[in-house]
Order: sequence, then structure tokens, then C-alpha cells
Amino acid sequence: MPFTQSATLSERDFALVNAFQRDFPLLQRPFSALADMLDTDEATVISSLQRLQNRGVISRVGAVFRPNAIGASTLAALSVPAERIDDVAAYINALPEVNHNYEREHRYNLWFVATAPSRERLRAVMQEIENHCDCGTLLVLPMLQDYHIDLGFDLACSTSGREYASAPGLSRGIEALSEAEQGLIAALQDGLPLVARPFEKLGLPEAEAIETIARWLDRGVIKRFGVIVRHHELGYTANAMAVWDVPDDIADDIGRRIASNGCVTLCYRRVRQLPQWRYNLFCMVHGKDRAEVAASVAALSEGCGLASYPHEVLFSCRRFKQRGAHYVPVPEVAHG
Repeated sequence: MPFTQSATLSERDFALVNAFQRDFPLLQRPFSALADMLDTDEATVISSLQRLQNRGVISRVGAVFRPNAIGASTLAALSVPAERIDDVAAYINALPEVNHNYEREHRYNLWFVATAPSRERLRAVMQEIENHCDCGTLLVLPMLQDYHIDLGFDLACSTSGREYASAPGLSRGIEALSEAEQGLIAALQDGLPLVARPFEKLGLPEAEAIETIARWLDRGVIKRFGVIVRHHELGYTANAMAVWDVPDDIADDIGRRIASNGCVTLCYRRVRQLPQWRYNLFCMVHGKDRAEVAASVAALSEGCGLASYPHEVLFSCRRFKQRGAHYVPVPEVAHG
């Protein structure tokens, strides 16, 4: 069912949230360019985005970096006794490396994503979590291949995903970054400052900041640049992580089929951690309610030839933390 804009957003707010999740103008005055497209003025665009951010409808305006392009990241999970889950979640939330943390319906009931500047630091964080939480084996499931990652929510369509062709020549290894580039990433982590000329507030000369972001987009280091929405606040209150155990030699083919289906927001292949975790193919499906998500997963399984493979569907219960990944310590940067 399509998003009903009149229920929660004005027509202008809807356009801001829906149309500019990608292809954000990399110009000195980007919000003026948006205003021209929306037949309004720059100050109105900026104040609207500030208000939407304050409401939690959007988390930021900025970059989604490709996982493992400028740092190391992994999905991880713990099996936490019910009476301890709030305390364990609070401990994990407090770690600066953790950007997402959800309770899901499964024996492994606490799932989180951690990002660090290096694989060595990421391994250390995982060990710290396993030792401190004392909940048995920590699942550590780094990504092997992405097929469809965080391409936004098309609020005017009946499915939560968007379909885009993959760009050729995308970055796959961890980038070697100069000190200036690390500073730019740190400044971008929490989003652009919502001011008339945001690119001059990022610690580099304005033209250099714009050129670097454009280059990272071209190389696939940045997956997309634009308005980053928060799905729950926009009415997508149900979501599930569907996982399958498929033969490794056909996983890429099936992953691409799932990605082109149009009803998933994320799709990727991850390592198995035997004997605790057998599944290697993951996708995320979001919807307005549980029944819609379950129906989408069933249709996906049938349409992509997955019905014969072992699988599980892990519905989300609670969102403990959701923000953009932090790759480097945040320096003192003026955002005024």
C-alpha cells in the first residue's frame, strides 16, 4: 500500500523526503537548488529539513558509505536471556562503533551492526562485547557481497524498496585516506549542516569538499548522497530479516534475483558461522504491518526460486539504536 502523504507530511515535505534521497545537488547552495525544483525559497527548504530532522522523520542529509569501503563493518548477534536484554542492549548502544541495534524474534535475539576504522579494531570490539556480555557465542557475520544496499524508500510506491542498476567499477577494498579525507568523513558522519552553504563547513575548502564527495560517489565509496529517512517514523513499522542457506556457488545469482525483485531494501551474502549459524543469504523487507511483510517474503521466496532452501524470517521487535556509521573520531568542526 502506498505511503499516504496527507496523513503525516505536507506536500512539500513529502517531496523533500521522497525525491531527494539520491542525486542531491553538489553545489555551493544545494538547498537553493532544491528550492528552485520545489517552487519555494532556500530558507523554507532548510527550515523544513530541520523540522523533519527534529521530528525524527529524517536522520540526516548526507552520505551513505558503502560497507567496508572506508572502514570495516559487520553484522553481529547475541542470544540474550529475556531478563537481561535491556541491560545488554544499553551496553552495546553505548559503544561508538555500533550504529544499529535491534531485538528480533529468534534464539539469537539481539542483532547489531558495528563499524570501525580497521579490521583489527573491529575484531577487538567484537571480543570486548563477547567477554563483557557473557551470553555465549557471539555471531560475527561480515559481508561477502552486496547486491542491494540502502537505496532508500520510495514512498509513492507500494513496496518499500527501490530498484537501481549497479554502477560498474565500484570500490571493494578499504580506501587509503589522507588526513584531510578522514576529516571530511568525520564531518559528514552526522550529516550536512543545514545552512545555506553546508559544504564550506566540512573542514576543507568548499570546492575541494564538493569535488571529493563527487569522486567518492563516482567510485562507489559513497553509495548515495541525499536525504536519509527513518523508516519507522514514515509508517514502515514492520520489518523482517529473511535468511536462506543456499549453495555458495549459486548465491550470487540468487542474490541478484532478489535485488532486482523490487521489494527488498537490503540484500547481501555473509559468512556462515557454523555450527551456530548456517545461513549465507540475507535480505531486509519493510512494510506497513507484519502481514504485508510476511506476504512479501513469501512472494519473494516463490518468485526467486528459494522455496526449497532452509530459511528463517526474523521479525524486528524493538529498535534500540539507529544512526549512520561512524568511521573516524569526530573533530571539532564549526557547523554554525
